[in-house]
Amino acid sequence: MVDFIVHKLYYLTMRLPTDKIKLDTVDRKIMAALRADGRAPFTQIAGQLNVSPGMIRMRYSRLVEAGLVKVVAISNPLRMGYNTMAVIGIRAEGSLLMQVAEKVAALDEVIYLILTSGTFDIMAEVICRDRAHLLQFLTERLYKIEGVRESETFMHLKIVKEVYF
Repeated sequence: MVDFIVHKLYYLTMRLPTDKIKLDTVDRKIMAALRADGRAPFTQIAGQLNVSPGMIRMRYSRLVEAGLVKVVAISNPLRMGYNTMAVIGIRAEGSLLMQVAEKVAALDEVIYLILTSGTFDIMAEVICRDRAHLLQFLTERLYKIEGVRESETFMHLKIVKEVYF
């Protein structure tokens, strides 16, 4: 289940680069073209930008190596039978914060997890088959993790906008 949503979990362990890559207009247009269609051939992108396919290939490789671009398949969990989505705000014991985050991130239902400041220490987005599955996830998995003090669940009612930047 997690295989199709690994792109979101990537950000949990992502390291910020020490060297910033300067992006020019061509780099930004390549990234925009790939956001629109991650399978677009380099020749097609080159034609749109009036540059050679070799230049696109070289720029693409540089963007991937720098960690600025990662092309992945994005599937639709709602069409795959996961009809219940929620965001869960989690308060954790301060000394166990990172261990709690790692254990929660390892749960199959979790598709996105961030550490935050404010009311909650951790925000996790989850997908479940239905509300019974969500209840089972909360009671039998999340609440049994040592260091989880309390949580608040926010059910998705409708996705109005979803962007992969």
